[in-house]
Amino acid sequence: MENNRNLFLAIALSFIVLLGWQYFVAGPRMEAERARQEQLAAQEAAQQATGQGSSSEHADTAPTPGAPAGNVTATTQGAVPLSPQAALSQSARIEIDTPKLSGSLNLTGARIDDLHLRDYRETLEEDSPTITLLAPSGSQQPYYAEFGWVSGSGDIALPNANTVWSAPEDAKLTLEQPLVLSWDNGAGLTFVRTISVDNNYLFTIDQKVENSSDASIALYPYGLISRHGTIKTTGIYILHEGLIGVDGEDGLQEVKYKDIAEDKIKQPAKTSQGWVGITDKYWATAVIPPQGQTFQPSFRYNEIAGKPAYQSDYLGDAISVAAGSSASYKTSLFAGAKEVATLRKVEDETKALNFDLMIDWGWFYFITKPMFWAIDHLYGLVGNFGIAVLLITVIVKAIFFPLASKSYASMAKMKLLQPKMEEIKKNMGDDKQAQQQAIMKLYKEEKVNPLAGCLPIAIQIPVFFSLYKVLYTTIEMRHAPFFGWIQDLSAPDPTNLFTLFGLVPWDTPAFLAIGIWPIIMGITMFVQMKLNPTPPDPTQKMIFTWMPIMFTFMLARMPAGLVIYWAWNNSLSILQQATIMKKHGTKIEIWSNIKDSFSRSKPKSE
Repeated sequence: MENNRNLFLAIALSFIVLLGWQYFVAGPRMEAERARQEQLAAQEAAQQATGQGSSSEHADTAPTPGAPAGNVTATTQGAVPLSPQAALSQSARIEIDTPKLSGSLNLTGARIDDLHLRDYRETLEEDSPTITLLAPSGSQQPYYAEFGWVSGSGDIALPNANTVWSAPEDAKLTLEQPLVLSWDNGAGLTFVRTISVDNNYLFTIDQKVENSSDASIALYPYGLISRHGTIKTTGIYILHEGLIGVDGEDGLQEVKYKDIAEDKIKQPAKTSQGWVGITDKYWATAVIPPQGQTFQPSFRYNEIAGKPAYQSDYLGDAISVAAGSSASYKTSLFAGAKEVATLRKVEDETKALNFDLMIDWGWFYFITKPMFWAIDHLYGLVGNFGIAVLLITVIVKAIFFPLASKSYASMAKMKLLQPKMEEIKKNMGDDKQAQQQAIMKLYKEEKVNPLAGCLPIAIQIPVFFSLYKVLYTTIEMRHAPFFGWIQDLSAPDPTNLFTLFGLVPWDTPAFLAIGIWPIIMGITMFVQMKLNPTPPDPTQKMIFTWMPIMFTFMLARMPAGLVIYWAWNNSLSILQQATIMKKHGTKIEIWSNIKDSFSRSKPKSE
């Protein structure tokens, strides 16, 4: 019996440790990392203001097929970062205008380096700025996509970051109107680039080379995503933010910023399927080579103008262009929000291998993905993600209803046996082994499984973390309202008990920010604990008594949708357990149990 109780206690304590790690260790580490990143950003700005670092935003390296960035020649930029408007005004641009995107393409280098997401804002405020995804060289944090050619010989004049491309007058990139750019190298080669965009944040870049010289050439196509500066991340262990890709040989590649800064370069095996990019929590960019054609994916780190520079790129196999002929190469760029439905459409359109892995579904992906699918479909029916979470909780409870019913029935029988167990302890004295043997015999005679109470907790753990993943990582939950004060299910409950819910002007420490929903969750958890058999061991009893309070503090800074799920799940469990206890003739004395728990924790009067 003692071993069984210890197993139950171990499961509960393991769960507490996991949540406690997130609250007391991962949370502070995340804040420390944010502070470190802000400090580094300030140092970079100070260095640039004093003229330290390179005077060029682009560092030259020898053009080699293995390093597409080497095709980038130096462009003169000031050492001090420019404002977004000033950086954009440094060169001629072509407007990008779609229902979901706004921005511009830089005619110098033909880079896509100015992009905003019309459907998403930085905060819930209506006048909040839209999300800025890409930014040009010369700004505080350049972030851009670039495409082109490199040659093995190095004696061919090729378009680079300084090349000024020609475009038709009044050119504009829209859903209906592609953009055609051209450049003549003056030595018999004409480069034509046709860029189109759809409503799924997907750009298609068709690069054509016309060879009017008297010699054949071989060129290697490339595409890259480059991001400069100190990148702010959430810093939480369940979410990958950084360089990412999938290839047909090695599968999913997730490279953290700090890891590539140490390794400098990482090259998976050559492949004919896959993509590479850079991902944030909700937004991402990726270059997708033509599937079925061999390419070399790479992840790189460098320092440019005193800033860290991160790059995901691919290099295709050589394409021969005979004299008097032409050749083309078509690739794709995704730059937008990581909407599940949109990523599926991009995968269907480009045939990109496992493009939905742009979303970090986690270890329990086989639960997380179906759970998102169910919540999303329920949202389509009810129009509120909070209600959808409540409904999915009912569905999960219904699926496990038979198992939970057996568990609660066994716990009800154990509660009825408590007087006999107390009598055994009294008769056996300090003989723990005899006590355990007698209690196990009693369980066997009464056909009670002492481990049955562990099953509901064990079942909830993967479901809990899967729902946490859905609420925390999927953009569909971002800024999704529930009712009342909950206007963002992916953010913590904004109310605070210790400020009397806004009446007291006090900026409380983070660990004291206890909202209304966490309090409701704690109460329901406490009531559910009191329906269970009282642990005979005083230490276990004390732990179970204080566990709801600990969970209230730990879940207070988690997404409100998760806390609402937990409170609702507890409420359904209380209803189910109380019904089964009544059916088995077990008295429900919650109030007396509560009074007993706290009265015994007080010192006895002399």
